[in-house]
Amino acid sequence: MQNTFSSLQRILLLGLLVILVILGYDILKYFIVPVLWASIITYMTWPLYKYILRCCGEHRPNLSASIMLTLVILVVGLPLIITIFMLQQEGRHLYLNLEQQLSSGDLNLPAFILQLPVIGPEVARIMEQINAEPGSLSQTIATWLQGHLSYGKAVVNEISRNLIKLFFVLLTLFFFYRDGKTILQQVSQALENIIGPRVHHYLDTISETTRAVVYGVGLTAIAQALLAGLSYFVAGVPNPTVLTLVTFLFALIPFGTPFAYGAVSLWLFSQGQTIESIGVMLWGIGIVSTADNVIRPIVISGATRIPFILIMFGVLGGIASFGFVGLFIGPVILAILLAIWREWLHEKRESMQVPKTTLLYDDENDA
Repeated sequence: MQNTFSSLQRILLLGLLVILVILGYDILKYFIVPVLWASIITYMTWPLYKYILRCCGEHRPNLSASIMLTLVILVVGLPLIITIFMLQQEGRHLYLNLEQQLSSGDLNLPAFILQLPVIGPEVARIMEQINAEPGSLSQTIATWLQGHLSYGKAVVNEISRNLIKLFFVLLTLFFFYRDGKTILQQVSQALENIIGPRVHHYLDTISETTRAVVYGVGLTAIAQALLAGLSYFVAGVPNPTVLTLVTFLFALIPFGTPFAYGAVSLWLFSQGQTIESIGVMLWGIGIVSTADNVIRPIVISGATRIPFILIMFGVLGGIASFGFVGLFIGPVILAILLAIWREWLHEKRESMQVPKTTLLYDDENDA
C-alpha cells in the first residue's frame, strides 16, 4: 500500500512538473529570442566587462554593468543610427529617380539584362509597355497599395515588436552582466546533476562554437561588406550604402559575397565603365573574398574541429528555422550533436572498429 502511494505521489509530482514547464514556456516564449541575443552579446563582450569590473571594484557590479551596457549601446547604436540615416537618404534618392523615370516614360534596364536569352525579349516588351503608358503603371501601383494597406500595418507592427524586443535585450543584458557568473554556475550545476560530469565538455563545445561562429560569420561578414562598400564608393556606384548592406546580407551566407560584388561589377560593365567594373571585380576576388575563403574556414573549423560543411548547414538551416538568431543557434546545436556523437564513438571504439575520419573523430593530437 505504501509503495502504491509513493508511486502515485511521484506520478502526480511529475505531472505537476510537466504542467509547470508547459505553462512557464507559454509565459516566457515571447522573451526567448531577446534572451538568446543577450546571451550571445554577453558572452562575446565578457572579457571587456571583467576588465571594467576590476577597474570599478568587485563590490560595484551595478555600476560596472551600467558602464558596459552604455558602451554596447554607443558602439552598436550610433553606427546603426548613422547607417539608417544614410539608407533613408539613398532610398529617397532612389525613389525620386525611379518616379522621374516612370513619369517621363524613360524607364530602362541595363543592356545585358535585355540581351539575355528567353528572358531578355520578354523584359524588353514589358519595358516598352511601361514607357508607352507610364500613367497606367502608376495607377496600377496606387490601386494595389490601397488594396494591401494591411501590409503597411504589418510592417509597422513588426518594427514596433522589434523595438520592444530590443528593449528587453538591453534589459536582460544588464542583469546578465551583473549576475552572469552566478547564473552560469547555477546552470552548470543543474546540467551536471542531470547529465553528469560530461556536461562540461558540452559547455566548452558551445563556448568554442559560439565564439567561432560570431567571429567567423558575423565579423567576417562586416569586414567583407565594408571592404566591398569601399570599392563601390571609389567606383562611383549609385547608392553605395544600400549596396553595402546588401553585400553584408550576402556575406552571411557561405560563399555568397561574390554574387554581390559580381552583380555590381556587371552593372558597371553594362554602363560602359569597364575600368571601374574590372577594379571592383579584382578587388572583390583579391581582397573581399579572402575573408570568406580563408579566414572563415580557419576560424570556424579550426577552433571547433567541426567540418565546415556542418557549419554551413547550421548557418543556413538555423536562419531558415529560427530567423537571424539561428545564424548562431544552428551551428551550436550541430556542434553539440557532433560532440555527443564523437563521445559515443570514442566509448565504443574498441568494439565498433569504425575508420577514423574527420567527421567521426578529432585528430589523435587533439584527443
